[in-house]
Amino acid sequence: MNPNTLKRLNYEFIKQHLLEYAISYLGKERVESMMPMTGKEEIRSRLDETEQAKKLLERGRGAPIPSLEGIRDIMDLLGSGYIFSERNFCDIAQFLYSCTQLIRYMRSHAQAAPLVNMYTAEMNDLPALQAEIERCIRSGAILDTASKELLKIRKKKATAEERLKSKLASLANRYRSVMQENLISMRGGHYVLPIKKEHRKLVKGSVLDESASGQTVYMEPHEIVELQSQLSSLRREEADEEMKILSGLTAMVEENRDAFRKNVEQVGIYDFLFAKAKYGLEIGGTNVKLSGEGKIDLRDARHPLLGNRMVPLHFAIGEAYNSLIITGPNTGGKTLTLKTVGLLTLMAQSGLLVPAAEGSTLAVFTQIAVDIGDGQSLENNLSTFSAHIRNMMEILERADRSTLVLIDEMATGTDPGEGVALSVAILEELQRRGATVTVTTHFNEIKNFAEAADGFENARMEFDPATLQPLYRLRIGEAGRSYAFLIAQKLGMPAGIIERSREIASEGTGRLADHGKTE
Repeated sequence: MNPNTLKRLNYEFIKQHLLEYAISYLGKERVESMMPMTGKEEIRSRLDETEQAKKLLERGRGAPIPSLEGIRDIMDLLGSGYIFSERNFCDIAQFLYSCTQLIRYMRSHAQAAPLVNMYTAEMNDLPALQAEIERCIRSGAILDTASKELLKIRKKKATAEERLKSKLASLANRYRSVMQENLISMRGGHYVLPIKKEHRKLVKGSVLDESASGQTVYMEPHEIVELQSQLSSLRREEADEEMKILSGLTAMVEENRDAFRKNVEQVGIYDFLFAKAKYGLEIGGTNVKLSGEGKIDLRDARHPLLGNRMVPLHFAIGEAYNSLIITGPNTGGKTLTLKTVGLLTLMAQSGLLVPAAEGSTLAVFTQIAVDIGDGQSLENNLSTFSAHIRNMMEILERADRSTLVLIDEMATGTDPGEGVALSVAILEELQRRGATVTVTTHFNEIKNFAEAADGFENARMEFDPATLQPLYRLRIGEAGRSYAFLIAQKLGMPAGIIERSREIASEGTGRLADHGKTE
């Protein structure tokens, strides 16, 4: 789809709302890369699975989607030779547990949501890997029972630490009078005593560190050097054994790398799918019928960014006519109608449920071409009309039977007579090509053309002349008025000017140029 089309129809705003419902990094990536599809069968499948997911949510059965917390780094490191840490394995174990819960959940709802369940066919429980991680690691630490050798080393280490601490307590009692404080410290992995600097010669040992003030020296008494050495050796043995355990677990993960990656990928799909379903719930979205022949039949449709603040739209095109000309006063809802039809089409082709009544139909288009807003480029100093013409040229270059064309305020920005003539010629060409076209205009000549031409139909936005307020309802089959004279009169325009305006209008716009001339 043309980026300009997506921008003009607020497609990115829909994606921003979807992002609020995605909980994993992969789900968010899928939302950010979402684009309208053009294959009818694929769109049908995506819509149906989104509807099934929405029904599960409506029953209060939200899927237990893993958050993938910590998994992104693991995915990046798989196959790199990196040895995963205890924290990594906690994340992996939690992910595998969540995958098991998700698989069970989906398979228990396979009958109600067969399309949603089908993604579990490519997922794996990996119970052996999960069990081995949980046997070895808990709360971010390797358990004593992870291996017999580790248990033996840690028992020896505990005994060595106890002997060392006992000896240190005895030494601390002996040197209490020369200690800066009655506290055993550690420096560089060695237990030390904080000795007042002026008394350091009273303690037989080595100075390992000094306080910032220089008043305290941290000394390792000679009497504990051997015990410290034994403990350090056991710590190295422990670290070596822990690395051996982590290496073994990493090897198991690598052996299951493909299955693990597939699980992560499927979780991203599920996160994206249920994000669409949650958004569908938020906007009151429904599944729509799909037409491959340009037929659109929207009932009680609303723009998703306005919701209940918008009067429901009834819109139809593609059967008796495939070009619709919408007229009516300014701020009456004409532009909103175009944007609603365009955005709901983009949403459906993205597999999103749309805010419209059950039974609504949307066509599948390979392209949607829009000219909404003045499209003016300050950089190129283009006039409004020039911008319109450039848009029209781009539309005409690619318009065909699979194109939806939405044009706002056709024939504006130039001489009315020439603008109308050019607009009619463009409409005729789009009709010849079989495009599905909806335009808004104020010009009677375009309304009159649509009245007589095959394949065209008029529509108007309803307006209450008594209150001068738009009703925002589209009525197909009738041409609208701008109500310029009535609005001007009710706002206090002098009666003489109103009367003269009516006389000029009745004479026809083609004679306006003669009124200012003198004989």
